[in-house]
Amino acid sequence: MTDLARTSNPPLPRQMPAVRLPGNSTVEHVTVDVPTPGPGQVLLRMRASSVCGSDIRAIYREHLGHGAEAYQGVIAGHEPSGDVVEVGPGVTTLTVGDGVAVYHITGCGACAECRIGYPIGCTSPTRAAHGWQRDGGHAEFLLAEAVSCLRLPEGVTHVDGALVSCGFGTAYEGLLRGGISGRDRLLVTGLGPVGLAAAMLGKHLGASTVIGLEPNAERAALARELDLVDIVVTDPDELADAVGDATDGRGCEVTMDCSGNEHARLAALTNTANRGHCVMVGEGGQMTFPVSDLLIHHQITMHGSWVSSLGHMAELLDLLARWGEHPERIVTHRFALADAEDAYAVAAAGASGKVVITTGDA
Repeated sequence: MTDLARTSNPPLPRQMPAVRLPGNSTVEHVTVDVPTPGPGQVLLRMRASSVCGSDIRAIYREHLGHGAEAYQGVIAGHEPSGDVVEVGPGVTTLTVGDGVAVYHITGCGACAECRIGYPIGCTSPTRAAHGWQRDGGHAEFLLAEAVSCLRLPEGVTHVDGALVSCGFGTAYEGLLRGGISGRDRLLVTGLGPVGLAAAMLGKHLGASTVIGLEPNAERAALARELDLVDIVVTDPDELADAVGDATDGRGCEVTMDCSGNEHARLAALTNTANRGHCVMVGEGGQMTFPVSDLLIHHQITMHGSWVSSLGHMAELLDLLARWGEHPERIVTHRFALADAEDAYAVAAAGASGKVVITTGDA
């Protein structure tokens, strides 16, 4: 890539390597043009772009999605963080050199969801998500809307920012929906990356006890090693006794399923205290349960929570800086872009913490 066309300092290349996901558990390496930012846009040099469970579930293995999850053959990666290297006309909020995390959905800006800061729920046909309908972060450069870019506070790394772009933002939003505070015990079912994020953030937000359900031995061990949970249960049949012992038989005031597994979801609901809050963030699958016995008679509030808002994502970045906390603590594997096949294979195996593709000094 010695053919240089841009006039930035240093000049930018005309073309770049990138990764697409054709399905069938394969990774496709391509070479594409480096985009030029238009009005309201910025060009980012990627520093970190992590792999999400949704990438594995709905793109890498097989293109299952429709609507918001319809993969359009674009560059993969919807958890990007990088540095601004070019700004388009009209951009006044960012300058070259700014490190940013990217909210990965671009909405119309005019519908009811966009107006309250939730482009994830945008109802316009122009809605597009990085890595799904518009090019994502598995490349050397990313074209993003300036409004979607949030500056990284001092002390927050690019890898932290990438993880906040989806997984940690999703966990934070779910905890806010559940109203977690120092009054509460928290149960997290599924200690994959989002579950680990929920446990970490739940402690910072005041949860007095954090219990995790995770049958996978490697992930359970990681949760213990990182000291993110007070109690880890690996046998689902032992969960009720563990929760009962920790809560005097009352159940947890806030529970969150991060797995998408029907049995884990039911376990979260079953172990929610009277008048407690049960939050569902794990994608896919179904759930069947006796509504009167488990929900109505215990006066439980159930929440569906989808990613985060721009405002809450910015809030979380600020909190991480204040707490001195680093989401990248849950990263177990780092790969170069050239080794994206290995990155996706590790993530698909379902036994790791977070998997991230990094470039430069991230």
